[in-house]
Amino acid sequence: MAALCRGRHRWKKINSLHIFTRSLTGKYEYDLVVIGGGSGGLACSKEAAQLGQKVAVLDYVEPSVKGTKWGLGGTCVNVGCIPKKLMHQAALLGTAVKDAKKYGWQISEPVSHDWATMAEGVQNHVRSLNWGHRVQLQDKKVKYLNMKGSLVDEHTVKGLTKAGKEMILTAKNIVIATGGRPKYPTHVPGAMEHGITSDDIFWLKQSPGKTLVIGASYVALECAGFLTGIGLDTTVMVRSIALRGFDQQMAGLVTDYMEAYGTKFAWKCVPRSVDKLSSGALQVTWMDTQTGKEQKDTYDSVLWAVGRAPETKALGLDKVGVQLNNETGKIVVGADESTSVPNIYAFGDISEGRPELTPTAIKAGKLLARRLAGQSAELMNYDNVPTTVFTPLEYGCVGLSEEEAERRHGTDAIEVYHAFYKPLEFTVAERDASQCYIKVVCERRGDQKILGLHFTGPNAGEVTQGFAMSFQCGATYSHLLQTVGIHPTCAEELIKLNITKRSGLDATVTGC
Repeated sequence: MAALCRGRHRWKKINSLHIFTRSLTGKYEYDLVVIGGGSGGLACSKEAAQLGQKVAVLDYVEPSVKGTKWGLGGTCVNVGCIPKKLMHQAALLGTAVKDAKKYGWQISEPVSHDWATMAEGVQNHVRSLNWGHRVQLQDKKVKYLNMKGSLVDEHTVKGLTKAGKEMILTAKNIVIATGGRPKYPTHVPGAMEHGITSDDIFWLKQSPGKTLVIGASYVALECAGFLTGIGLDTTVMVRSIALRGFDQQMAGLVTDYMEAYGTKFAWKCVPRSVDKLSSGALQVTWMDTQTGKEQKDTYDSVLWAVGRAPETKALGLDKVGVQLNNETGKIVVGADESTSVPNIYAFGDISEGRPELTPTAIKAGKLLARRLAGQSAELMNYDNVPTTVFTPLEYGCVGLSEEEAERRHGTDAIEVYHAFYKPLEFTVAERDASQCYIKVVCERRGDQKILGLHFTGPNAGEVTQGFAMSFQCGATYSHLLQTVGIHPTCAEELIKLNITKRSGLDATVTGC
């Protein structure tokens, strides 16, 4: 009772639940409460805990429209980067089997792929990561709560269990890192009833069969790529352009390769309806916007990849005044990840103007934790973030696209060095290398600072990661020329670039 008499206290009544907070002492139950247990939220919480902060993480996965659900770790671990890369690897192995014959391997026909075996292996690995995250939180003394989190005020979070039990947590600071979920085109009849999204594809127990992928984002192309690679009849329906926001010359090389690889494309088409036939097949009706004609075909699965929506609706942001971008629904944030409400922060996919990439969320989360703990003032640098699209022919890039460089600097102020090359691995296998291409976009004058680097070819992610560091050091074209290559590699071709687009000369690499 003596404790209750010290200081001034206040009671709040929220949703018939009484909450006791201490306003005079300024003390709270936690230093930091994180809503969202994805890669960014987990990184932020663990970093804060290591810096001596008392931390809690709330994470709850709403099942997809199709009922798919998963464990701790967010999109990347469960329905994104990790299962995607593993299924991409399955497809690459299928191509490798074909190449192997040319290299002398005696492989008996027919070679076939079993979806269930692949899915079980991938899903078991994901579950091991779910468990690993829980163990790490426990080891670092972060309180994990399998609850939906929502805001009550700038220092209070309400947690709600699946069974409807409520818990109130108070914190000095609150971080929102709830990411996003795939969109359905609700204006298309049958889309939600009969379609799936990337939230479902990696958890299917049985093969999706003949599949129509609708969309042209990296998610759409990556999924279509590995489905084709494991032998499924796959079509991509594209409304306008592929890989919007990426360099469009590179996007064209990616889709050209995919078409040669066996993926079908329905360009300039928009879906009208999806109907389930008595046979169980899905009949899709679409409009060809170039001809104005309506067309139909049947598929076993329809995969929607038409964008992602931020998970903001159930957070109670409007109650506390957190500002959103009305167009995108994302949270408006400052350079320090702060929102319009003091003590509430947001980062990752849920934040306006941020790359929707796992590594940026992880790094931003760690830096935020350090700032909130008073250990650092360093802000996240969102410039020159590298990324890779894991299509059958991988595409890695860092820095500006050629279009963006022209927009910012003017066509006459940039120089583009480029080359078409043939990976050594493709030679004996007699594989077409028409789309294996490199370009480096530079400032034309002065030291020719590198503005953008683009690469299509094997192991694009590994190649791009290495060169990405040079962007942090202000790399120039002369730095490239001064670098000694590792022979014989695909990455080596980057440091041999000597032909400019402006010259009009043939950029095909000859010899080794």
